Amino acid sequence: MTVSITNSYGQIDISIDVIAKIVGGAAMDCLGIVGMASKNQLKDGFTELLKKENFSRGVVVRFDENQNLLIDMYIIVSYGTRISEVAGSVQTKVKETLNEMLGLNAASINIFVQGVRLTDEDVQREDQSLQA
Repeated sequence: MTVSITNSYGQIDISIDVIAKIVGGAAMDCLGIVGMASKNQLKDGFTELLKKENFSRGVVVRFDENQNLLIDMYIIVSYGTRISEVAGSVQTKVKETLNEMLGLNAASINIFVQGVRLTDEDVQREDQSLQA
């Protein structure tokens, strides 16, 4: 499926996969995001941290019956961050990026936090506090 944008020069068709990559890239720019999670984790039964080249897999782009753009994002956040603030930051960044790059407005951007990941720095801090 594609999104069609018509302007004075003609028509532009943008693949849903391209939109997903743009959305995933915008999310990865946000502080507190460790990575994108596999959207199939409910079937698989485990959360898989996806590498940067795969972050579009944690994004579902769809349209409702009125052709409104709906985005679902499956993310993994860094331990110690405020999840509500991270999710709000992702929503704002994605909305701005879609508008800036494609001229599209998302009707909803749903965030599904699939996990919390300790960074190497967090693990070292925990080890030091246990040793003290």
